[in-house]
Amino acid sequence: MAIGDQAVFVPVEQETLPLGFVVTTSGRVSGVRHPGDEPVDKSPFSQEERVRMDHALTEATRRTGILWTIYIGKLSATPAAAAREMLSLVSDPARTVLIAVSPNEKQIEVLGGDAIGNRFNDRVAQLGVSAALASFKQNDLIDGLVSAVRVMSAAVRPVAI
Repeated sequence: MAIGDQAVFVPVEQETLPLGFVVTTSGRVSGVRHPGDEPVDKSPFSQEERVRMDHALTEATRRTGILWTIYIGKLSATPAAAAREMLSLVSDPARTVLIAVSPNEKQIEVLGGDAIGNRFNDRVAQLGVSAALASFKQNDLIDGLVSAVRVMSAAVRPVAI
């Protein structure tokens, strides 16, 4: 997906996936391929950047019990409404934090689901946005998103064990 492309979150059924692929409990699709079967990489981000982002999201989810999700692309004339619509389409919207960023329009929206309202609030979201903006100003989108996830997950009370 290129920056500015519109993404549509579509629930994936396990039965429709090829051999070696599964839908994880977080709703992500994970799979393995045979050597030489790799598709052409059209991502605007390097493998290192994608790994950094995935690591930050995974660690934040494990630490907090909240599904952390990032969307990068055009939001619309009403970014808050677009982000709410995207949040409603993830696998467990009540227990999800969505960070939606439209780099070309310089917009960022951070929303938390209903079930985490007592742990994730506007103060936590503002901490994340502030952390992201410092890197965004230096044109480092991935570093900004990783920083936002780390700061917000640190500010959210951990899951009680």
